[in-house]
Amino acid sequence: MSFADLGISAPVVRALAQRGISEPFPVQQLVVSDALAGHDLLVQSPTGSGKTLAFGIPIVDRIEPGRPGPSALVLAPTRELASQIVDELDSIAGARKVRIAAVYGGVGFGPQAAAARRADVVVATPGRLEDLLSRGTISLDQVQVLVLDEADRMLDMGFKPAVSRIVAQTPDERQTLFFSATLEGATGKLAASFTRDARHHTHAPAKQKRADIEHSFVSVDSQSAKLDHLASQLGDAERGRTLVFVRTKRGADRLVKRLRSRDFEAVAMHGDKSQGQRERALARFERGDVDTLIATDVAARGIDVADVTHVINFDAPGDQDAYVHRIGRTGRAGNRGAGISFVLADQVGEMRRIARDLGLSREFEQALGNQGGNGVASGRPAASAGSTGSTPSGGGPNRKRRRRNRSRNRSKAPV
Repeated sequence: MSFADLGISAPVVRALAQRGISEPFPVQQLVVSDALAGHDLLVQSPTGSGKTLAFGIPIVDRIEPGRPGPSALVLAPTRELASQIVDELDSIAGARKVRIAAVYGGVGFGPQAAAARRADVVVATPGRLEDLLSRGTISLDQVQVLVLDEADRMLDMGFKPAVSRIVAQTPDERQTLFFSATLEGATGKLAASFTRDARHHTHAPAKQKRADIEHSFVSVDSQSAKLDHLASQLGDAERGRTLVFVRTKRGADRLVKRLRSRDFEAVAMHGDKSQGQRERALARFERGDVDTLIATDVAARGIDVADVTHVINFDAPGDQDAYVHRIGRTGRAGNRGAGISFVLADQVGEMRRIARDLGLSREFEQALGNQGGNGVASGRPAASAGSTGSTPSGGGPNRKRRRRNRSRNRSKAPV
């Protein structure tokens, strides 16, 4: 099936071809025709599946540019994701002279407001968009297409009230495209309230295309001892680009300084950084100027950097979904990756449950069967698309560091 077969206009097909995109991804094959026909859609699809063009192509083809006020609105949970959506759509928008503007916090208000007033498509995070609306900078009464991207993340981040207020300012006779990694529970209820006679589409990547990742658990005696373990991992000659997850914003900045004192260069990404700082840090990481990025869960949402060889959970993930979402940043595009989790004594119970849910019980027990046991375990967990989650606070008891006696049992693990 080609893009032309889906009903996409010739100018947009040519714009895609100029980017080297000639065949639609599976989620695009599922979604584009129904979106072009004007149907409301509920789409369950993971990050990295090609869903941005799945809703972006129909938007560019359907709306008439140059009308007063935005004709399409895309809501996204984070600045990074909003910026990536704009970059993706800009590459095809010119084919029909569609103007796109990004609206998110952390950058100057004036230029964004001016761009939003002129835009045909606004891609926004809820908080900054509400600021614009409260000031009367833009109006949503001409919105024909509303997209909620990664809607489950917006709920997890507490944006439901803001999203509901924003949606209430759009026309009832709009088209709504609702994208989420899950359509169950609260997310499903929200989807039902925002759509009418919606068509459902579910896309799950083929199992054989899942990532090849070696998963390891490392027992750590105390919070302060984690730095030694991290330095050991970063000193591995086979290590490449590495993403390190921490629990707090202050913890990210502190870890960068502590690594620098050991001659390891790293950059941090978290919510207290300005948009410019975050973009510069990510650019340095992508270019390879620095090979270690320290990030919190929320700040890391939307990061899609190629060739990440290692993901290290410096602070433990809060649940199975958080674990899979974090570790899933490595082992992409057919490359093998490594996922390493540091486990304090008071986190063994929770990590044991996560390991059990992922099919890692045997390997986990070999290393951490006793509270505070030393070792490393690897294995083959069952995998699924994940989402971010909060991380429990660490800080195991301070006690004399025991000599590490690692037990390894490695195998490939799809995530």
